[in-house]
Amino acid sequence: MKRHDRILYTLLLLLTVPACAAQPSAEALTAFDTYAAGIEARLAQQHHSAGIFLVPANESRLRRGDLIIEQLTPPTVPGALLHHWRGTAFVPGATAADFERLMRDFNSYPQHFSPEVLQAKTLARHDDRLQAFMRVRQHHVITVVMDTTYDVDFGHLDLRHGYSISRSTNISEIDGAGSPTEHALSASDAHGFLWRQNTYWSYEEHDGGLTMQIESVSLSRSIPRGLGWAVRPFVESVPRESLEFTLRSACNALRK
Repeated sequence: MKRHDRILYTLLLLLTVPACAAQPSAEALTAFDTYAAGIEARLAQQHHSAGIFLVPANESRLRRGDLIIEQLTPPTVPGALLHHWRGTAFVPGATAADFERLMRDFNSYPQHFSPEVLQAKTLARHDDRLQAFMRVRQHHVITVVMDTTYDVDFGHLDLRHGYSISRSTNISEIDGAGSPTEHALSASDAHGFLWRQNTYWSYEEHDGGLTMQIESVSLSRSIPRGLGWAVRPFVESVPRESLEFTLRSACNALRK
């Protein structure tokens, strides 16, 4: 068996068998909450000043239409993996009002963020706070479908600067999605592809366009001892590719 085939077989074996720890430990959840709180404290400071509203990025690359994707370095979490990625993009001609309308219209997400978002709707709304549902699909060697709910808060510094904070409140892996037998997997049967996820958008209208910045922090199952050499690059690519897809899709929606 060639090396590539061995890696693929290892990935398939790992990803099609439930993790030994079906749910994150209390220690892992505490680590996630602590790390997320640190991100939110830093963002709260940024969002109080137009001069530091966004983390600086290479302006010439943004003006060329590049997406700038960065991997940040969260601490090691026993029994779990903590992921943190940031993406920045610029859309000429777009406005802060355009972007906020896009973000608030959850019913249109399957149109703008297909094929990752299959269904989406607003469950409750109160001023700048929403509760939202999304059924999402990720395909990386295998296809995984999850039903997710989020609390989403929107805020503004002024008409040209805004932000949103999205925190997952429930994530359920769906077996047989779209079939008559589809059902949510129990905690003991779930694979732990995604346990928690927070998403932070910051956006600034300036110089004839809109700069958008998204940060995603997520918690997933750990990698069994001895398989890191084969599995870690794959596992780390999933949140990166998802963030890049979301940012690129938002750019395309604004251009339309």
